[in-house]
Amino acid sequence: MGGRILLVADAGTDGGDVARHLGGELRSRGHDVELVHSAVAVERAIASRPDLLVLDAGGHSADVVRRLRAEPLTAWLPIVVLTERADAAGHALLLASGADDCVTAPYDPLELIARIEGTLHRLADIRSLSPLTGLPGNHRIEVEVAARARSRQPFALCHVDLDEFKGFNDAYGFQRGDQLLLLLAACLQRAVQRFGEPGAFLGHVGGDDFVVVCQPDQAEPLCGWALEEFGRLSRPHYDDADAARGHLRTVDRRGELRCQPLVSVSVGLVVHRGGPVDHRRLVAIATEMKAVAKRQPGSYIAVDRRG
Repeated sequence: MGGRILLVADAGTDGGDVARHLGGELRSRGHDVELVHSAVAVERAIASRPDLLVLDAGGHSADVVRRLRAEPLTAWLPIVVLTERADAAGHALLLASGADDCVTAPYDPLELIARIEGTLHRLADIRSLSPLTGLPGNHRIEVEVAARARSRQPFALCHVDLDEFKGFNDAYGFQRGDQLLLLLAACLQRAVQRFGEPGAFLGHVGGDDFVVVCQPDQAEPLCGWALEEFGRLSRPHYDDADAARGHLRTVDRRGELRCQPLVSVSVGLVVHRGGPVDHRRLVAIATEMKAVAKRQPGSYIAVDRRG
């Protein structure tokens, strides 16, 4: 999928010609590109909210970068500067102004495109990381599952979810809830490491949902070990009285006392035996099996055995 790129150059200069040529190349590769004059760079960046800004404004580049960094809506914007200055001092000035990368003329078209697209890919992965667990998020998960499906090789997809987590949050607060999520993430990470090569993939969909992609023979032992570890280590996260009773006592919206089970883990597991497959179908089956697991008491792994 292409990125949204704002190309900024001074009109009537060779830089403008370079930017127009670069814009054509990037469009041919599926990117959405807008070319503007450096005088309106900040205004257009605020209005269009691009994924990346490529700047070719000659001696004005450092000033443009500083103005972009001074604006709250563009302070985060990744900026690649094309510069005629090959000296270290020139690059240091641009980087000190806030540029993320500098490319020196003469520009090799293949290298320049590769550096721009490499920056876009890294940004997509970074933005996809879970801010709580630091694990890959939705974008990286979809890339991983789609790549496995395209390989036509066997693999297993596991959708992992916490049960009764909302009640835990309501009883103890979101900070203790975050600690419980971090515990599950740590148990899954240790399980992934424990079951060795070939290495499994672990991602955090968001909230209390995780995804594991691994070899078919790894899936049930890996998830089983993680669930057992979580069950053992999660008890200290409860107040002593709740842990001793084996349930939480909460008050619902009608003011009535409710006994709620302790948090458990449900896993929906689907195994792809190889050959062509739509990865979205596998995700749907894993989600369906997770719903089956959630209907069982306690932690449970529901495996799709329909072949």
